[in-house]
Amino acid sequence: MKAIRLITIIAAFLLFYANGIQAQPTLQNLNQIELHKQFIGTWKCDVAKDTIIFYEIKPYGTGLEAFMKYVTNGNVYYEQKRLCGYDKNFDKYIYAYLDKEGNFGLIAHWFLSKNKLEGVEFSDISNPEKASWKFEVEFKSPNMYTTVYFDNNKPVGTTTWTRVKD
Repeated sequence: MKAIRLITIIAAFLLFYANGIQAQPTLQNLNQIELHKQFIGTWKCDVAKDTIIFYEIKPYGTGLEAFMKYVTNGNVYYEQKRLCGYDKNFDKYIYAYLDKEGNFGLIAHWFLSKNKLEGVEFSDISNPEKASWKFEVEFKSPNMYTTVYFDNNKPVGTTTWTRVKD
């Protein structure tokens, strides 16, 4: 009786284990280049009563080029350019940003599923779960996504972006 119970437990474990492996998608099954095309277009984010961010994203080879501007009461007060490319060694997108004040940085980001993306500073690419700063993007529809920003794994802000044109 004990032997039958043990065999049943082992068989059940193996069955659940095998199904679990098959059910979990891997990042390698996600086409990062195709998924990033969801961002192509012009986006708008209302961040305060009189402040709007416009984010224009265009295809550039297998990557993206972007221009972001913050507008308050009709006046542009911040601008940033980005160049984003796919790195096949990491299977992630890397973008460099530069603003008019000379601030520069590198960010890595990748889709975890067809509608969810995670990003960290490039210096944290090898260990993103330990990153002190990161963000998560989730496409709610083809014309809307949200971004949640984290500092030390605690959410510190959320923005909602809507497509204004393709």
